[in-house]
Amino acid sequence: MNYWIIKSEPDVYSWDKFVSEGKSVWDGVRNYQARNNLKAMQEGDLALFYHSNIGKEIVGIAQVSHEHYPDPTIPEDPRWVVCEFKPYKKLNKTITLAQLKADERFATLSLIKNSRLSVLPISKEDFDLILELSA
Repeated sequence: MNYWIIKSEPDVYSWDKFVSEGKSVWDGVRNYQARNNLKAMQEGDLALFYHSNIGKEIVGIAQVSHEHYPDPTIPEDPRWVVCEFKPYKKLNKTITLAQLKADERFATLSLIKNSRLSVLPISKEDFDLILELSA
């Protein structure tokens, strides 16, 4: 199993909207590195759902429910892909970016090192540690 961070602006697409819909197609990714991360996702992988720009906090866990396929919002350009996610679990306590930056254990965390990327890998160790912080 692989672990990821997916980012969304909560005023555009929030955790609550995601939960109310029950699933989501993660589309609109137009960065090659983020696209490659989508291509690497496998059904069942878990992803931390991060509210970017507003809040800057990890709020829940999503699960990959369908592996990558061509992005239907741009059918004329086969370079871009989407994955489908479903809600897995809301965190008991959100974890802010400020908390992560202040904790030296996360010095190499992709969310801190490459903050502009919308789809990021995360190690199982960091994933588990974030879940411990949210307990």
